[in-house]
Amino acid sequence: MRRPQLPPWIAHALRAQRGPVPWSAVARGALAAGPLLLVAVVVGRTSLGVVAAIAAMLAGINDRPGSRRGSVRRLGVPAVVGAAGLFVGTVAGDRLGAVALTVLLAGLGLFAGGISAVGPVASAAGTQLLVAAAIGAGMPLPESGWERALAYIGGALWLVLLRLVLPTPGSLVGDFRFDGERDAVAGVYDAVAELLDAVGTDRATARRAALTAALDHAQDALTGPRLRRYASSSAERRLHAQYAAALPLGEAATALAWAGEPVPARASEGPRRLAAAVRGNTHTGPLPAPSRSTPALRALDDALLHAAEAFDRGWENRDLHTRRRTAGDLVRSVFGAGGREYGLRVALCFGAGAAIAQGLYRAQWYGQHEHWYWLPATAVFLVKPDLGPLVSRVLCRAAGTVLGALLFAGFAAVLPRPEGLIAVVALSGALIPVATRHFAAQTAVVTVLVLALVMVGGEPQASVSRIGETLLACAIVLVVGHLPMPGQRGGGVRARLGAAGRAAYAYLGHVLSESGGAQHGADARALRWTLRREAYRALAESRTAIALAAAELPALARHTEGADDVVATLERLVDTTTACAVHLDDSGRLTPWHLAQLNELLDELAEERDQIGLRMPDAPDVPLAG
Repeated sequence: MRRPQLPPWIAHALRAQRGPVPWSAVARGALAAGPLLLVAVVVGRTSLGVVAAIAAMLAGINDRPGSRRGSVRRLGVPAVVGAAGLFVGTVAGDRLGAVALTVLLAGLGLFAGGISAVGPVASAAGTQLLVAAAIGAGMPLPESGWERALAYIGGALWLVLLRLVLPTPGSLVGDFRFDGERDAVAGVYDAVAELLDAVGTDRATARRAALTAALDHAQDALTGPRLRRYASSSAERRLHAQYAAALPLGEAATALAWAGEPVPARASEGPRRLAAAVRGNTHTGPLPAPSRSTPALRALDDALLHAAEAFDRGWENRDLHTRRRTAGDLVRSVFGAGGREYGLRVALCFGAGAAIAQGLYRAQWYGQHEHWYWLPATAVFLVKPDLGPLVSRVLCRAAGTVLGALLFAGFAAVLPRPEGLIAVVALSGALIPVATRHFAAQTAVVTVLVLALVMVGGEPQASVSRIGETLLACAIVLVVGHLPMPGQRGGGVRARLGAAGRAAYAYLGHVLSESGGAQHGADARALRWTLRREAYRALAESRTAIALAAAELPALARHTEGADDVVATLERLVDTTTACAVHLDDSGRLTPWHLAQLNELLDELAEERDQIGLRMPDAPDVPLAG
């Protein structure tokens, strides 16, 4: 008998991420909001300390594993945008009436929702823009807008400073600055080894996806902001060379996985030794040479020899194989189907939340409470699709708020003030990096932290009213999330699929041009690796968007039915293109069998696109086999 399965929209709400406790992030969280608030209380500027602690808390939510350099952009950009939102919200709240303020906040929601389609950092920036604007308009404080904005930036920059200064696991090996980068590059070689072990088994597809994730993570870690355009130290140049040397290894491993024939066990030993050399910042030592019986195995052997040379020399081939997004790319993301749909929903949810919150405030529903920011700020978090499917977000937010409010009510009844509440803030900040594994847990911790902050700032205990406002925000987002919008539903998924299709076709077209002799040499191969990285990254983003859409209620999930078939076919097309590229390097031409495989996949893809009404550019022309 088969065990009954929960519906996807319930199963997702119960699912939590797993992994080791990020002790370094826990330490940073404990040293962020709590100490800032303590210093502010001691010097008599409690309200500014509350603002700085809120900024540190929001930055802590974005404090995820990665490199030090990447953390500057991941934490700093949203903080600067949030400070601007706090300033605008403060000035607007002081000078505008309820109707004009609601219109302004809805306009900010439209803007923030659109830019959130650009990427994860832009999405975090849009969230902080709206949350800070709601706080500025709905949290009366004695300071002016520019003072609040400076305190906000100061609180976030304090956490950025902690991230840059405090040691993390692995940071004492080699150059202190590149601990996250070194671990990310080593993870690529480990992923190559695991893919080679899985060749010929049913685990190969999952291992290839894991290799894509490892390459994406390493690429992001190495391309963070720097003062100079190019790598400026020998340690950084060495890491860049080691990353670049992993790309042909990944290409050969993908071609072997596509062929499906098991490889000798010693094939994975070389990448594992390379991973250990990256982590320990040591030399590779002798590497076992695999069999050279097929083009893919010969490519793997050549890639290992190239990697050994790159590890020893470390200053050649430092290209990270990335291309800057043009202004046109950004505009297409913001005003595309996904950006338009999300922007409209954010504007409606944020505007409706602000309007209802002001109505309740003016009707004295809050009683003694002058702060009405909670309802619109809650709506902002609830409307974000990258935090999970809609119903899952609503269920987790409601449960987390109730739990957090009840916990805080108990703390407030027994703890001394303000020292006890400051301790609660510090403890909650330490728990945020662990609580981010589940939205309900994160909501509970943030609820306790924010209620403690505002109570230190002088607001009465507000647990009951916060529960009521959260439930109102849940109702608003549920209604708006199911409203019909202009255009086709599932715009975010369709936009991701369209981008994946364009990237896959660009990669295929380049490989076919190599087959025809139009391009050749090192520059053509470097461009090929860049296009392959873009194709696999776009496919991974599409997979994530489709998985979230599939866990929605059936009324929403049906709008993206068939999208998983399209992305699966695109993945097979990119895998086949990679196998063709490896074969071209070995023999200089494609076989009729390779061409037949490509044409079959393109025909299958065209049929699946027509079934779901997906618009994509025309595929490149592939010669007919035979």
